[in-house]
Amino acid sequence: MLEKLEEQFTKYEIARILGARALQIAMDAPLLLKISEKELEEINYNPIEIAKKELVAGVLPITVNRPLPKKKEEKIKKLSKEELEELRKKKKEVKEKKEVEEEKSEEQKVKTKEEIKEAHEKEEKKEDKKVEEIEETEEKEIAAEGEIMELAAPEDEAEETSESESREEGV
Repeated sequence: MLEKLEEQFTKYEIARILGARALQIAMDAPLLLKISEKELEEINYNPIEIAKKELVAGVLPITVNRPLPKKKEEKIKKLSKEELEELRKKKKEVKEKKEVEEEKSEEQKVKTKEEIKEAHEKEEKKEDKKVEEIEETEEKEIAAEGEIMELAAPEDEAEETSESESREEGV
């Protein structure tokens, strides 16, 4: 019975239509089919069964609105073998151009990396020169003052401790 409707509607659409109509019938909407009291008693006044009978009879004023894709105005044109070959050649050329451009971009990336390394090396050399200049100026200043502090040797510390011990004993 409902198999014929499945060709026209999906099972989800049928379920929705039956549910909507059964709800209307349950809310005391008038029946669209003339059903005898005997038939109503057989189906036990079931609103879903009544909705099924109305749907099969085709008396329901319910429509299904399906969203469909937009139509294209262009018509499909059948291409000849020559036109197909030309299109394939163009696609190959485009692919080759892309590959060449990608190779160039990779080479540029490598060049930029090398340039960055060279710039860093130049900066390091400049910093090294500055450090050397500062050290030279400090040495010159120290030489100009004439005083150069000597580093303490372990022997000097031993002499100081013995002097401090002798002072403590004398006190």
